[in-house]
Amino acid sequence: MNDTNAPPVGLALDELGVTHQVFRHAGPVASLEQAAKERNQRPEQIVRSIVFRLSKGEYLMALMAGPDQISWSALRAYLGRSRLTTASREEVLQVTGYQLGAVAPFGLPAPMRILIDESVLAQEELSLGSGVRGTAVIMKSEDLLLALDGAEVGQFRKAV
Repeated sequence: MNDTNAPPVGLALDELGVTHQVFRHAGPVASLEQAAKERNQRPEQIVRSIVFRLSKGEYLMALMAGPDQISWSALRAYLGRSRLTTASREEVLQVTGYQLGAVAPFGLPAPMRILIDESVLAQEELSLGSGVRGTAVIMKSEDLLLALDGAEVGQFRKAV
């Protein structure tokens, strides 16, 4: 891509040699459904990057497909912890460098444990935060998995 106006996640993916494209919305995005429609995708193709605080100074990011919800009990069981909480808006900005709505697992200021719900990888093409609100990065799920070497894949969503 090597675009001088590339968002932070696009730059990080360029450095990793990961094929992707940047999509800029024409205006504000008010819902997952709107974002999917404008990107010519289904809601399940949009990856939400959710940051959790495990303890003071310890965070992880879980990637979920579109409308899926985290199963708190599955996540606690997987992590072997009885307590965890979603990070506050301020904590998300501090540990990722990104505002809510623009968070992604690339270009982070420090390494972070990444969990990927298996439903994310069920989609061939995905879009995720770019580090800039109103802008997304579109890529293949196989490239996401390769680029996130060391990410843990499991079932962390609520059963439907």
